[in-house]
Amino acid sequence: MSPSPFKGQTGLKRILNATGYSLAGFLAAFRGEAAFRQLVLLNVVLIPVAFLLDVSRGERALMIAVCLLALIVELLNSAIEATVDRVSLERHPLSKNAKDMGSAAQFVALTVITVTWATILLG
Repeated sequence: MSPSPFKGQTGLKRILNATGYSLAGFLAAFRGEAAFRQLVLLNVVLIPVAFLLDVSRGERALMIAVCLLALIVELLNSAIEATVDRVSLERHPLSKNAKDMGSAAQFVALTVITVTWATILLG
């Protein structure tokens, strides 16, 4: 079976290309998505706070992980929204569902942050 002509490089070249694509994705999200910028700000505040708190290493790791999870979910949500908009800008129930589900996923991620931090801090 011959490799797909759409596949890129292999080895170190592939890793370097993937890193470039990832950085481009971060930049696109930061420039184009207010929600992503807000989550970056939240992470800039909460992650240092996690290091200042008197909690165990495991608790600190969990507090940081849930913050980063919200960034991951927002990147995926933004990708879904961009894809839906790329397909068609017309209003359609399936498009609305896709965007609403992405938003719901972010709501769950933010709830996980709140519950995790509250559980650890209020014990």
